[in-house]
Amino acid sequence: MLRTDKAITLNKYGQGLIDSEILVDEFSGFELIEKRNYLKEIIALILQSKPQEEDIQPAILESKLKQTFTPCVLLTKGVANHHLQKIAELPEAELSKSLRLLLGLFKVSYQRRFQAEKNNPDKWWYWDLSDERNVEKVLKNQS
Repeated sequence: MLRTDKAITLNKYGQGLIDSEILVDEFSGFELIEKRNYLKEIIALILQSKPQEEDIQPAILESKLKQTFTPCVLLTKGVANHHLQKIAELPEAELSKSLRLLLGLFKVSYQRRFQAEKNNPDKWWYWDLSDERNVEKVLKNQS
């Protein structure tokens, strides 16, 4: 299970409040098992955001990866869970690309849900996380 502070950081990325490089830098310091677990947590957030097939190309653009890179080729097969899991299970040398791509897909699908669910009192991940009071409220409620 993703720690609340990590989930806040990912959702801030989804809202366009922080740059992906912050997440990529942190990821590069993880051990292999941590990397795979982190990718699976991101996949869970992607699925929660209800990705659609038309999110694939914008996600690849957001990731700034070449269409021919293995994770991108895999994503073009679809956004179903089993396709996303294959991206997380690629060899270690491909995992930073996998991260960038999954972050791109998360951001694209999250943005759509964020507009629909913004400030839903039951879903803190759709609150405006640029407001530190909201972040403090989330941290306080999760402890």
